[in-house]
Amino acid sequence: MSESGSSFEEDVLGELGDDRLQEIAGLLGTDAAGAQEVVGTTVSALAGPVQEEAAAAPPEEEAPLQGVSTLGGFATGGLLAGVPAKVSKPVANVVAKKTGIPAATVTRVIETLVPVVLTVLSKRAARKK
Repeated sequence: MSESGSSFEEDVLGELGDDRLQEIAGLLGTDAAGAQEVVGTTVSALAGPVQEEAAAAPPEEEAPLQGVSTLGGFATGGLLAGVPAKVSKPVANVVAKKTGIPAATVTRVIETLVPVVLTVLSKRAARKK
């Protein structure tokens, strides 16, 4: 739980917003509720590996995460740049198995979610400091 009391999934959905949720619904061929369910499953599967990679960053290479503006260059000097590619396929396979959605479609959803997940993680990190 974050200090604000919302779950990680709720934070991601809030950051995602209605427009991107509708975009994901379009990718999935479902409605917003169906998209929200897939996002929840995907965020659960994605959050662990992304958080582990971020935590494994050597302290001297970590930059303070200040939000979206630092994520364009991946604030840690490229350290997190490989995370999406590294975790996308295994996460897509897990979510595809759980949901029955083709892994290629789940991968497209993950591509939409990764920047949002990184933004939420950076905001949470900033709140802790």
